[in-house]
Amino acid sequence: MRGLLGLLLSAVLLTSLLGCDRPQPPASPAAVFRATDITGAPWGKDFRLTDHNGQTRALADFRGKLVAIFFGYTHCPDVCPTTLSDFALAMREMGEDGKRVQVLFVTVDPERDTPELLARYVPSFNPGFLGLYTDPDSLAALAKDFKVIYQKNTTSGSKNYLIDHSAGTYVYDTAGRLRLLIPYGAGPRDIAQDLKTLLSTSS
Repeated sequence: MRGLLGLLLSAVLLTSLLGCDRPQPPASPAAVFRATDITGAPWGKDFRLTDHNGQTRALADFRGKLVAIFFGYTHCPDVCPTTLSDFALAMREMGEDGKRVQVLFVTVDPERDTPELLARYVPSFNPGFLGLYTDPDSLAALAKDFKVIYQKNTTSGSKNYLIDHSAGTYVYDTAGRLRLLIPYGAGPRDIAQDLKTLLSTSS
């Protein structure tokens, strides 16, 4: 009886050892993005802003969608309209997947960008885009948390000032995790490809 038990244990051990030699299935390849992958970045955890409809918004409100957040202003002559246009075209290129993307435009010019102006300007690129604003002090704190730089550039006495500001767009996945920094000028095709990739890998 002991001899039979020993043979059985030996067979089990041999099978286990042989199993260790079996080739394991390859790990899933990491997603490749054209933008900068900033997964795990310790900034930009959340926000609390008012949208152009007067509703208070936080990141959790958009759970289940990709969230692209960009800091700019409506009087911007080039970077802001180009970025909003690129995202609008990218979402169109994505087809039905474009409905799973929320673009947020945070003004760094609360002095001029009233809710009424944001309501006219931001949705003109895409009806689903939202303009967000807050008071100057809260904006300064938020920009610091998001590592966004902005500075008024004006001549003395002029009201037609420009604002120098960061030009990248942050993208969160469907679980609200900060994942990408898309540079200015990425173009609709690359943006659409990165957003599709992020949707396919989000959980």
